[in-house]
Amino acid sequence: MFDTKIAILVRDDLQMWQRLNVTAFLATGIAAAAPEAIGAPYVDAAGHRYASMCGQPILVFQAGLSGLQAAHRIGLERELVMVPYVLAMFSTGHDQANREAFQAEDPSNLNLVGLALRGSKKAVDKATKGLSLHP
Repeated sequence: MFDTKIAILVRDDLQMWQRLNVTAFLATGIAAAAPEAIGAPYVDAAGHRYASMCGQPILVFQAGLSGLQAAHRIGLERELVMVPYVLAMFSTGHDQANREAFQAEDPSNLNLVGLALRGSKKAVDKATKGLSLHP
């Protein structure tokens, strides 16, 4: 069916609004990084046009910090498309501040609250092995 897989990993100790916020931001990152994953626009029976969405499923997982960090390490090794979201980004007020907060993180010990992955099914499955789907 699909040669690639998309997964969004969200930290399990976040408040629900934070989980939803992180998931939404990460999904836009995947869309920006993989425009070929976007399907055609939607048109209703009255001819109203709507925006396009991703043309393949996106699985949402939950994990603790160590699970997110392990998936990140595997993502680097497997050269997956990755979109990170770190805890410090919750305290910023705009996009440039998010970039600065991310750049200040220790790359070998990111305080991840979310991570989106896209790549071959096998590689994404390896990165998400043992993680639970978000309820």
